[in-house]
Amino acid sequence: MVVGGVECRGFRNLADGHTPVADGIVVVHGANGAGKTNLIEAIYFGLTGRSFRAGNDRDMIRFGEQGARVELDLAHGDRLLAALDRSGERRHLIAGRPLAGTPNERPLVSVFHPERLQLVKGSPAHRRAHLDRLCGAIWPARAELRSRFGRTLAQRNALVHRIRAGLGGAESLPAWDERLAAEAEPLMEARAEAVEALAGGFSELAAALGLPEAEISYRPRAGGGREELAAELARRRTDDLGRAYTSYGPQLDEIELRLGGRALRRFGSQGQQRLALLALLFAERAALIEAGRTAPLMLLDDVMSELDPDHRRLLVSLLGSGGQSVITATESAHVPSAEAAQIEVSRGTVTATRALRAA
Repeated sequence: MVVGGVECRGFRNLADGHTPVADGIVVVHGANGAGKTNLIEAIYFGLTGRSFRAGNDRDMIRFGEQGARVELDLAHGDRLLAALDRSGERRHLIAGRPLAGTPNERPLVSVFHPERLQLVKGSPAHRRAHLDRLCGAIWPARAELRSRFGRTLAQRNALVHRIRAGLGGAESLPAWDERLAAEAEPLMEARAEAVEALAGGFSELAAALGLPEAEISYRPRAGGGREELAAELARRRTDDLGRAYTSYGPQLDEIELRLGGRALRRFGSQGQQRLALLALLFAERAALIEAGRTAPLMLLDDVMSELDPDHRRLLVSLLGSGGQSVITATESAHVPSAEAAQIEVSRGTVTATRALRAA
């Protein structure tokens, strides 16, 4: 178990109150518009301090309220609080103290939601950021690689911009080339290892879900080790000064999802993209478990609606292998599990039960 209960105050249409969350598979069911997605969004907000939906986070605050607040009962006994008010002020506390932001500070969470399809069909930046977070989750010692590289890249870009504007000389650029290359090399290595850890599981799961010949690959924009990276940055220095930004390095990498050799982001249907996202999230879950990490809490919104009965049973079988998952559905019978606990949502009112159902 990751989360044992969720308490909401002023959050979207959900009635204020506390809802226990069972271990294993939990089905949140109710009519369209009842608030099922809002409940898993509240759990996500409590864990991360942000929404998984596009738009302004202040939309989470219920109309007429000054703020939204979510408190989660964690399995190890701590209480996690996330709060947001209309001025934009935020709080994210664990056991009454601010989260330090370290990789092991809060439980891991993975979410499937229609807007998360940007991870498959959106720009490469979405996939780079997602993969870098996964690297930090699998290998906590590597959690700062992205931020360290990003700071160095921003400093080099600022220097390039100043030189182009005639506000400085180019004599300091070689040192920044060396620094950027030194930060780029371990980031690229981590990305390559993470994709390698995902590749087999992704292809296998995608095939089981009806996407044969699906694959994930890492396509670095830069090649070679630290010395080669620095040399290429030096070679492109004149071009960079003309553009006023750094045109080479892992900030341009692509993590590509393909089906039958064609890019899913360009040629895949929305149904294929949904299945690919699902396979990716479960491949990440398997990679985390393989690395000895705790299985992430799986929040799956409307995942069963486009799956046939065989694929629904496959998904439940995967979830039943361990960890905690919360799945929304218009009808509880859409999740074929005799052991699943149920939470009913009706016009924002949330009711939890432990009733078992026939598979």
